Amino acid sequence: MTIRQAMVMAAGLGTRMRPITDTIPKPLVKIAGKPMIDYALDALAEARVEQVVVNVHHHADQMEAHLRNYRGLDILISDERDALMNNGGGLAKGLKLLGRDPVFVMNSDLFWIGETPGRPTNLQRLAGFFDVARMDIAMLCVALDKTTGHNGRNDFNLAEDDRLSRYNNAFANGVVYAGAIVMNPSILEDAPDEAFNINIYYDKSIAKGRLYGTMLDGHWLTVGTPEAIGEAEETIRTFRAFA
Repeated sequence: MTIRQAMVMAAGLGTRMRPITDTIPKPLVKIAGKPMIDYALDALAEARVEQVVVNVHHHADQMEAHLRNYRGLDILISDERDALMNNGGGLAKGLKLLGRDPVFVMNSDLFWIGETPGRPTNLQRLAGFFDVARMDIAMLCVALDKTTGHNGRNDFNLAEDDRLSRYNNAFANGVVYAGAIVMNPSILEDAPDEAFNINIYYDKSIAKGRLYGTMLDGHWLTVGTPEAIGEAEETIRTFRAFA
């Protein structure tokens, strides 16, 4: 499956990244010389996505100016200046600007490096994995030992049939959510207009046996605090040295 549309979640306040985010939005914080959101946008462009919605709130004018200058994608703005919608409400609002075909959804502050050259990208593999007949959501996952900046906890268990369930250490194969999904927008048709957490819909999909996962190729990074910037940049330097 080729997916042509996406949403990037970028409206958060970035409170843990203060004082940096007192003056700029977290998605524009540079890691190895590149704004964090550009890692997501570049991955979407490489996967041949054409149209992307980005939601904005904190320092929204800076976000809009940056996105106007990004080349290679048709970027639409979902404006949350008036009120933050949480990740679920923001997603439901932003998806109204797109069509009803399957869509990528990515976080603007989670990204990966070190994909294997010559093979499909992580997003291309995720799109190929997604089966609308069996799945509401397909989630990119990563093993704990292939993460930098993470809190050390697993999010889900990945079964042999690729179904995901909430993490329980009594079961094997714990995995971390790697910040990218493919989903069928129709699952949010009953979503409320106010703020809510997207985990409500992850749990609904788990209950129906329709949340699936596939593993990331490479190394995953999350940068939540100013102190984590250096750790992320050192990881990137190490990978580049061996590329």
